[in-house]
Amino acid sequence: MSGSPGVEIVRLEIPSRLELLSIIDKVVDGVADQMGFEDDDKDAVAISVIEAGTNAIQHGHGHESERLVEIVFRLEPEELVVEITDSGGGFDLEVLEDATAPENLLKERGRGIFIMRSMMDDVSFEFTDKGTRCRLVKRRRAGEADVSGGPAPLDDTL
Repeated sequence: MSGSPGVEIVRLEIPSRLELLSIIDKVVDGVADQMGFEDDDKDAVAISVIEAGTNAIQHGHGHESERLVEIVFRLEPEELVVEITDSGGGFDLEVLEDATAPENLLKERGRGIFIMRSMMDDVSFEFTDKGTRCRLVKRRRAGEADVSGGPAPLDDTL
């Protein structure tokens, strides 16, 4: 699907089943290639999208497979925007534990949002009566090809 000029949109819906996240991983790989991302940025996007999808399935939907998770990729000229939406009740960002606190370092859970924030350029959440939306943004670096496959804009900050 296409959006605004210069913007490509890929939209998927999956049932809330963790084993289906491998499909999303393959789509992320293709989208990141299309954006011209380097390997470390591809990995950052993949890890973050899978983490957000996992949260939507586990916390937003409680593994209720009949509930759908929507993933929308917006390939813009300078950045990739990914929105992961579930119909769950959301959570309170203010009560998240500090993932870097010594007492939390060895816990098996509770670092997902911290990981996403450390890997992406922007991470935000929107909570409505219809559900929760996680918005992830990864900007292209100087030298990465744009979505049309052409050369990246010159970095004039030298």
